[in-house]
Amino acid sequence: MRKKGLTALVSLAALAAAALLVTFGDACSQQRRGAQGQPSRPSATPGSLLAGQGTAGDWTTDAPGVRHHITPADLPQPYATRSVDAGSRVVRRPEGALPKVPAGFKVEEYATGLSTPRLIRTAPNGDLFVAESYAGRVRVLRGAGKAETSEVFAADLHQPFGIAFYPPGPDPQYVYVADTDAVLRFPYRNGDTKARGPAETIVPDLPGGGRLRGGGHWTRDVAFSLDGKRMFVSVGSLTNDYEERDAAEENRADILQYNPDGTGFRIFATGIRNAVGLAVNPQTGDLWASVNERDELGNDLVPDYVTRVRDGGFYGWPWYYIGPNQDPRHKGEHAELRDKVLVPDVLIQSHSASLEMMFYAAGQFPSEYVGDAFAAEHGSWNRAPRTGFKVIRVLLRNGVPTGEYEDFMTGFLTPSGDVWGRPVGVAEGRDGSLLVSDDGSDTIWRVSYVGK
Repeated sequence: MRKKGLTALVSLAALAAAALLVTFGDACSQQRRGAQGQPSRPSATPGSLLAGQGTAGDWTTDAPGVRHHITPADLPQPYATRSVDAGSRVVRRPEGALPKVPAGFKVEEYATGLSTPRLIRTAPNGDLFVAESYAGRVRVLRGAGKAETSEVFAADLHQPFGIAFYPPGPDPQYVYVADTDAVLRFPYRNGDTKARGPAETIVPDLPGGGRLRGGGHWTRDVAFSLDGKRMFVSVGSLTNDYEERDAAEENRADILQYNPDGTGFRIFATGIRNAVGLAVNPQTGDLWASVNERDELGNDLVPDYVTRVRDGGFYGWPWYYIGPNQDPRHKGEHAELRDKVLVPDVLIQSHSASLEMMFYAAGQFPSEYVGDAFAAEHGSWNRAPRTGFKVIRVLLRNGVPTGEYEDFMTGFLTPSGDVWGRPVGVAEGRDGSLLVSDDGSDTIWRVSYVGK
């Protein structure tokens, strides 16, 4: 099911009127007071499970080892709480502050002083490629426990984000980079720290750009199937919930598919508001996505999610969410689509801003981590009790998600609620460590297992 653009799919009825109260004010004060209508905060300790109504916790109940399980039955009604603008003010990292990780793990700085590091991916030879999106460049870092060399691989790019190596395997010949409006590739051999040739434009016409809040998503990720025959590209929506009926939503809120040379275009999946991060499960070959859902329906709507993406699947945006739940701003529209909406595998606390994801396949961590996924939660702006600002572990059993996720890396806020760090990217280091980019403190963190 898809458009040639949303406007070509149907002639939409007039937007149902909805009174939306938006509160403004000091975000930190809101954190300390809590929000009107919020349930009391659950008590959480490592190993505990927040399920049912307990999922309405916030950053104060996050801790390494705390598990969450949100189901469609746990969702409140739209506007059960007021929609807020509680954007975080990023402060300087306090002296000596480090993120928190589970017992037996160690966290340390891998690289600092970067320019807003965003998505990160590890090359087959172990080099770390970093998208410095706002600076328009991709950087290469090299080193084991700490980055010892840093080189600009390619510059003069247009908001680069996604990075992928092709063909899959130990000897890639290209580095693919997803700008906001195009997919490029550079000739590459293992060990290159600078592109050995000019960029070749593979996909010249991605819908690009947009504002950060309320839609207008500009990030584009790129990933290849295990056999290297299919290239997937994520493109987020231009609007929050298609409230602007003349918005150019053609080929947006989708995951697109191409051949590696840019031919063979088709739409792989639709109704996905913003699949920021893509990853292919190395065990099953399934395509997964880490998704930002819509805003302005209250503190606990709509949950973000991490999910397997079904070929031809429709995930609801903008008319429905998390299955057959209709967005009240589109009341009565497209009843014929209600039963076609797929329910995502793992629901994340609403407004967490789930960004890059990856699968852990190394042996440096304990064996129970192998095969699980990690995702970076950048942090909320549309929730009064802040949430996100952490890295989560998505639990799988034999390649199948259980629906639960676990806090893995937390502690990016001060005791008073100011934010000093915002996770964006996750990647597996060559030595089996976990690398995490943080565009709040311009740092890449390295997490290793040292034993209990």
